[in-house]
Amino acid sequence: MVRNYLVILILAAAVLAFLLVRFVKTAQRPGSERTPAASAIPDLSGVWIVRDYQVSIVPKEGPPFQPAGEAAYNKRLRELEKINADPDREQDPAVACIPPGVPRTTVWPLPWELVQARDRVIIIYEYQSLVRQIPTDGRPHPKNIDSTYMGQSIGRYEGDTLVVDTVGFNDKTWMDLDGRLPHSDALHVVERIHRVERNTLEDDFTFDDPKIFSQPWTAKRFFMLKPDWQIHEYVCMENSKIK
Repeated sequence: MVRNYLVILILAAAVLAFLLVRFVKTAQRPGSERTPAASAIPDLSGVWIVRDYQVSIVPKEGPPFQPAGEAAYNKRLRELEKINADPDREQDPAVACIPPGVPRTTVWPLPWELVQARDRVIIIYEYQSLVRQIPTDGRPHPKNIDSTYMGQSIGRYEGDTLVVDTVGFNDKTWMDLDGRLPHSDALHVVERIHRVERNTLEDDFTFDDPKIFSQPWTAKRFFMLKPDWQIHEYVCMENSKIK
């Protein structure tokens, strides 16, 4: 009787030890500790469109330019004056179906949908049917990033806020619809996205570009929830105005 009891105790201890080892391995699995629990993720999902649309994101006091940035800015102003005098000289990259980049695609007066998954956020823009994939599993930016129009984004949650960090831009886009503001391939955009109320989303942008600006500067935009809207197909036909 005593022997049987000891056997049962040994088997129970072995099972407990096995379960403990499995638990530790699962806890140490790469990425397992970096994905927040579903209950900790704020609900930011939905179809959104910019509120109080403005063509420029430039602050009233103007961005803090480096000398080279100010020269590029003044050159851009002269180019825009020529465009205004002769519409056939249109040089907006979006006219040639070039992706508008960040933040321009977000503040464009067309809706976009934010979809939250376990390890990423997906933003689907109606404009040009563009899509941003934003991992939220704790991975860093890749060491070698190919420059693109929309950049390379990673994200994380801080309380009720989604923080999106984007680098790896080329220098071929406008930062806003106004077209006055230049940027380089060193542009670094950080977005802090949170819901200020159920139907209102706030996106706080921080822009850093050491080739153009002397220090980081900020802007913000608000977006309205459109629960009955869907993202529609958008086809941009190739245009040869920009070469």
